Amino acid sequence: MFVKGAALTSAALASSDLRAASPAALAGKPVADNEAYWAKVAAHYDVTQEVIQLENGNWGMMARPVLDAYKGHLERVNRDTSYYTRRKFGHDAIDVQLRVAAMLRVDPNEIVFTRNATEALKALIGGYNQLKPGDAVLYADLDYDSMQSALVSKARQAGARIVRMTMPEPADGAAVIDAYVQAFEANPDLKLVLLTHLSHRTGLVIPVHEIVKIARERGIDAIVDAAHSWGQLDFALPDLDADFVGLNLHKWIGAPLGVGAAYIRQSRLSAIDPDPADTSHDIDRIYSRVHTGTTDFAALLSVPDALNFRETIGAAPIQLRLQYLRDRWVSQVADAPNIQVLTPNDPQMHAGITSFRFAGKISVEDNKAVAKALLERHGIFTVHRDGVDGGACVRITPALFNSADDVDAAAKALREMASNLPV
Repeated sequence: MFVKGAALTSAALASSDLRAASPAALAGKPVADNEAYWAKVAAHYDVTQEVIQLENGNWGMMARPVLDAYKGHLERVNRDTSYYTRRKFGHDAIDVQLRVAAMLRVDPNEIVFTRNATEALKALIGGYNQLKPGDAVLYADLDYDSMQSALVSKARQAGARIVRMTMPEPADGAAVIDAYVQAFEANPDLKLVLLTHLSHRTGLVIPVHEIVKIARERGIDAIVDAAHSWGQLDFALPDLDADFVGLNLHKWIGAPLGVGAAYIRQSRLSAIDPDPADTSHDIDRIYSRVHTGTTDFAALLSVPDALNFRETIGAAPIQLRLQYLRDRWVSQVADAPNIQVLTPNDPQMHAGITSFRFAGKISVEDNKAVAKALLERHGIFTVHRDGVDGGACVRITPALFNSADDVDAAAKALREMASNLPV
């Protein structure tokens, strides 16, 4: 999905109607442990009552105001079809691009919309044209499966060597940086590294800014996967200082399914080839790097509605609330036997997502059984994760609609299960 046309300017950004739209804030103070306030937030979500939903990492539930707006956009697109899309959608899409660029604090010409972060990262990895025979690429065990595969495929096509590293476990910021430095020093032929800001496997947040700086000093480019970090953490792209980033808007931003984005620093655009299907021939415009065909117009049009809802709460309070929910259940199992929590308590190293495993339970089947027991015995829905070199695990992922009672129930269940192994 791309916005094509004249270069977008900061002057156009200032005049965007969508940027100006922002409803009044919710009543009360968004302090992380103010359950009365967060109950008001939760009231804007239609949550299943069948289970305690603690698997919110697959994609994010739309708040009711966003869902209602999406329905309205969908009805308009369905009613007016190409009469709208061929005449007015381009202008509306530019407004969305201006709004998102402002939130990310980048030039609007440096972002292009995709259908998800995977598609964005595929475009970045697949289009990267700086690899040559004799170079090497690097990824870690905590990186997303599809992005690992995309990087391996790109390396094979280019005749480059593939290097895989294991993330330290347990980890702290210094240990993570040291692990990358060691990998860089051991492989002086490295040209490209994949960095996952917040791992979907364990929830670990890595110090991307510092690692990107070290890599750049050594002539190594970094492609950053921010699929899970944007919206969980309060940051903008200059905080990462990366040249290439893939993002999601339908996970933690709260837009409808089918919206992601790719970022390419303007000065590095030539390092990413145009999409093979691109017909614009505008090689100096980022939209030539992604070609998706027909997409969900209504989903993109709903992005400002999702941003408006987030702004009623604030990015910093959202991060602190998600961290609070994580910290609340983690603190209750800290002294429990047989439970290993896979993110450190340092708030720089986690957001809301955190995985755990029981001692000795490292297989995929073990952790499928744990997730099944949580659901069938305790009514708590989670998901197992594999691919971690230290062993498979179970992921707990709270959302804004979750309460302290929800994570307390999870902690109670884990303590009970840990005292009665095997599951």
